[in-house]
Amino acid sequence: MAPQISEEQLLYANVLDKGMKLGLIGLVITFAVYAFGIFEHKIPIDQIQNYWNLDGGVTEYLDKTDIHAGWAWLGNLGYSDMLNFLPIAFLSLVTVICYLAIIPWLIRKKDITYVMFAIIEIIVLIFAASGILGSGGH
Repeated sequence: MAPQISEEQLLYANVLDKGMKLGLIGLVITFAVYAFGIFEHKIPIDQIQNYWNLDGGVTEYLDKTDIHAGWAWLGNLGYSDMLNFLPIAFLSLVTVICYLAIIPWLIRKKDITYVMFAIIEIIVLIFAASGILGSGGH
């Protein structure tokens, strides 16, 4: 007997599929912008190899390139080598978008427990991404 797939599971999967494809297209486009030099680079292509083997790790890399950790990348979107962070950030939000998409279905089904789980999951994901806790690269 095959398992039953609920409407909200199917909706979640469809939103996830479309979001993943949109993010992938964004990655390809931003890579093309970078590779063809359509915008100025923050780090010139001919200097990239100078940063690959720094002894001080990411801290030294950030210092030498004048790049700041966390959400500071938003201020560098004018550079083609920083533009690729945009589709990456979008891809990290696809799960939140999926949960937002299924909440109306769960409310119509009066499945309050799952509505609460979805809302809590959204809050946790956004809180974690915000960098407020100072964990990760933020």
